[in-house]
Amino acid sequence: MRVFGKFLFTVPLLISATLAWGQEVPAGKQTKAGLYVTAEEASRMLEDPNVLFIDVRSRAEVAFLGLPERVDKHVPCMVMPMMPNFDVEKGTYDLEINPDFPIELDAFLKSRGAGKDTQVILMCRSGNRSALAANLMNDLGYTRVYSMIDGFEGDKAGDGLHAGHRVVNGWRNAGQKWSYRVRADQAYDADL
Repeated sequence: MRVFGKFLFTVPLLISATLAWGQEVPAGKQTKAGLYVTAEEASRMLEDPNVLFIDVRSRAEVAFLGLPERVDKHVPCMVMPMMPNFDVEKGTYDLEINPDFPIELDAFLKSRGAGKDTQVILMCRSGNRSALAANLMNDLGYTRVYSMIDGFEGDKAGDGLHAGHRVVNGWRNAGQKWSYRVRADQAYDADL
C-alpha cells in the first residue's frame, strides 16, 4: 500500500493481462480493472460526449508536445519534484506522484456530473502513467476507467530506421486531432 496525501492506495499485484485482440499488456501498463483502449478505439469511444478524456502527462509534455483537441481536462499524475534525482539508467529525471492528483481529478469529475461508473479514458505519453492513474482512480471507487495503452506518442520502434523513436502507435501516430494550444477549460491550474 502507498499513502499519497491523506489517501491510501493499494498497489496492484498483476501477473498477466491480455487484450481482447490477443496482445499481451506489458506489466507496467496493466491496471487493476483491466480496462484498456488504443488511441484509435479511444477516438471512437469519444464520439459519445458522456465519455470523459483526461490527459495525465506533465505540464511540460502538454506545453511542448501538444494534446488531443478532445481532452476534457489535463491533470498530471506525476510531477517533477523541486530537487529531482537524475536516473542514469533511464537517462532522465525522476518524477513523483502528484499529491493533488486524486483531489483535483475527483473534483473535476464531480464538476462534470460524473458518477463512479462514468466512462473515463486516461492518456499519458505511452500508457504507463495512465495505468498508474487508473489504479489510483480505482482506489477512489471509479469502476469504468480505461487506460490508453499506446498514449499520446506511442511505443518505441524496436529496430530499423526509427529504432528507439515513438513512431509505432499512439494518438499522434494514429492521425487523431491534436493541437499545441491548450484551452483554458483543459488547463491544469492547481498551485504546485
